[in-house]
Amino acid sequence: MLNIVLINPEIPFNTGNIGRSCVATGTRLHLVGKLGFKIASKEIRRSGLDYWPNLDYRRYETWELFLEKEQPAREKLFFLSTKGKTAYWDVPIPADAFLCFGAEGFGLPPEFYEIYKDRLFTIPMTGPVRSLNLSSSAAIVLFETLRQHKKSGPLS
Repeated sequence: MLNIVLINPEIPFNTGNIGRSCVATGTRLHLVGKLGFKIASKEIRRSGLDYWPNLDYRRYETWELFLEKEQPAREKLFFLSTKGKTAYWDVPIPADAFLCFGAEGFGLPPEFYEIYKDRLFTIPMTGPVRSLNLSSSAAIVLFETLRQHKKSGPLS
């Protein structure tokens, strides 16, 4: 199963939109660290609409608890950041990958840039912008993974 991991997400509408994309594709959502909102907030419900009850999601207070519980192989971790040097489309992404995204305001935790420097990827941009919206970024990489596996439905 494909996984999206949000580390310290701040904006409920982004998380709700990502949750909706996860429901649409049979992708599991992992919420890790400090959240800038409450899961039961109306903003989450509004952006996820009535799909939120169908979302397969897991909540972890820390990255360490996530690693302990999920035990992802390092080669299945894909960290997306504007600081990445390799384009996400230049690597094969396994159908059971963990697509990891940092917070909207500050990206991944600072230590991740050293610990996971070999697993850091970017969405290339040519215009004068610092970054793309988190929910847009997650959708871009999610659907590239689906394309790589030529599946229009849930990955398993």
